Amino acid sequence: MHFERPKKQEIGLDMTPVIDTVFNLLIFFALSFNFGITPGIQVKLPPAKADVIKHDKKEVIVVVTRDGSIFLEQKRTTLDALLEEFKGIRKDSPDVSVIIQGDEDALYGKVVRIMDFAKRAGITKLAVATRPAEKD
Repeated sequence: MHFERPKKQEIGLDMTPVIDTVFNLLIFFALSFNFGITPGIQVKLPPAKADVIKHDKKEVIVVVTRDGSIFLEQKRTTLDALLEEFKGIRKDSPDVSVIIQGDEDALYGKVVRIMDFAKRAGITKLAVATRPAEKD
């Protein structure tokens, strides 16, 4: 009697599901990067021809919008609470600098009061953000 040996079955990995999974992950991460960017607070900075200043130390950004709203590090705050917040920031980081991004139509008085509160909190490094002026 003649018995046949069973044929060896080739074992292999089907790459189609692996490739599908990798492409799905790639699409997921590509889309999440686009939607994860926060646009920030939009202000129209006044133009200036001064050179750009580069800072190495900790910076705190205060934004004053056209309607007079104040944002400290992208969190809405009030003018009354700003002095205490500056004191807390100064306590944590003595060499902090404050950058004020005021809309060009923002009230000048608010910008001056913010600068005054920073000085009263002991912050000596202040800057006002501008956008590059158009070439003449």
